[in-house]
Amino acid sequence: MAKKQTDDHTPEELRLPLMEAMTDHVAFDGWTEKALANAAADVGVSPEMAELAFPRGAIEALELHLEDADRVLAAALKERDLASMKIRDRITTAIRTRLELNMSEREVIKRGLAVLALPQHMALGSKALWRTADVMWRAAGDTSTDHNWYTKRATLSAVYSSVLLYWLNDDSEGCEDTWAFLDRRIENVMAIEKAKFQMRKACENAPTLSSFLGRLRYPGA
Repeated sequence: MAKKQTDDHTPEELRLPLMEAMTDHVAFDGWTEKALANAAADVGVSPEMAELAFPRGAIEALELHLEDADRVLAAALKERDLASMKIRDRITTAIRTRLELNMSEREVIKRGLAVLALPQHMALGSKALWRTADVMWRAAGDTSTDHNWYTKRATLSAVYSSVLLYWLNDDSEGCEDTWAFLDRRIENVMAIEKAKFQMRKACENAPTLSSFLGRLRYPGA
């Protein structure tokens, strides 16, 4: 049970302890107002203070949970020697680290995904997924600012979300099946990127329409 607090704390100071206490109830009650009320009782604050801490209710607590997970991930990745790894290994490490950090919160995450799948919350889910991909790419050393910035994060979002869903239902020892699935997904992406690179090179070396027509007119040119 969370450490008792008092209403002497500001709403902002209560947000994190309330959210953390709420995760103890989410497995049974979901990300609901009931879970938030139970968390307030655990922490020792009034319902009014809990409402001030999360004016939008339980969905705002879920949003904080997602933001906090990204903060913890960013800190953990700073401790990894990512710079010495190849790009694919950096991304693999980032995804695996995120899942390992969340190993004890699978049911909490499942409940969160169920909420984010609702039409009214899909925008929040997309925003959170994009932010996680951005945290991973920044940790991997990405400094792109052009269209590559978007394509990298879109691709990683797709990879991470598929691996996350696989992991949530993986009962293999040590999640070995998930890590194998992760490796396959990364390998697939690398193969696609290689094919795209080869296609670009082929297009760069291909004759332009004007030069092709010129050769038709002057075969010896």
